[in-house]
Amino acid sequence: MRALIQRVSEASVTVEGAVLGEIGPGLLILICAMQGDSEAQADKLAAKIAKLRIFKDEDGRMNRSVADMGGSALVVSQFTLAADTTRGNRPGFSTAAAPEDGNRLYEYFTDRMSAQGIPVAKGRFGADMKVRLLNDGPVTIWMDTED
Repeated sequence: MRALIQRVSEASVTVEGAVLGEIGPGLLILICAMQGDSEAQADKLAAKIAKLRIFKDEDGRMNRSVADMGGSALVVSQFTLAADTTRGNRPGFSTAAAPEDGNRLYEYFTDRMSAQGIPVAKGRFGADMKVRLLNDGPVTIWMDTED
């Protein structure tokens, strides 16, 4: 699985003019299931993200996790993280999981984040979503379970 994680002061996701999910301070997690991914990758990624120390402590150092600071997560499915740009000018997405698998793993991942004690808001898999965020830092981190 691939994730792009942004430390945010606030974030929201809207579909057809209706806000589906919104958070205050925490993490915006854009997530993509890749071909061959399983629950094991989702478990690993959720555990890693929940413990990722990218929030400032009292000394201004990135030393606290989203759980440590009482933050939440907005999780948005984004198959375009699977983009292959090695050839030509049009990205290919053939390495993304099939929609059924992608949706199943997206829902599983959000459940695993919740199980880590993180309040989770989310978008709608496969929908045309509008995401708003106020990136804090900015802090943006790429994670891949293949790493």
